[in-house]
Amino acid sequence: MAEKVIGIDLGTTNSVVAVMIGDETVVIQNQEGSRLTPSVVSWTKEREILVGEPAKRRAILDPENTVYESKRFIGRKYEEVIDEAKRVSYRVVPDEKGDASFEIPNLGRKVRPEEGGALVLKKLKEAADAS
Repeated sequence: MAEKVIGIDLGTTNSVVAVMIGDETVVIQNQEGSRLTPSVVSWTKEREILVGEPAKRRAILDPENTVYESKRFIGRKYEEVIDEAKRVSYRVVPDEKGDASFEIPNLGRKVRPEEGGALVLKKLKEAADAS
């Protein structure tokens, strides 16, 4: 059996994973049956991690613990993103190096933007592995 070649588009709002089958690219459905996965991560009080559509649904009920558009903050200093931070419902704060990070009350710690992106990538990889 040939190895799968997957491609992932980690988007600011939505992400997509596709696989090459011969010369054809096929977009893979995620665990919820959609071809688009919202680039959203939410942490519950029980410290469960929700990614994609389940996290997006929680954003209304638990905005402080739900991160979206995290890609905008990757690799940026807090001082650079102060205006952008005012447009999101979660708290953007500086980490010990002055980089932008997110204060997640349900975790009791800061989360780096790269961590949110990694969780979205993990969900996309799981969808690709299941196809």
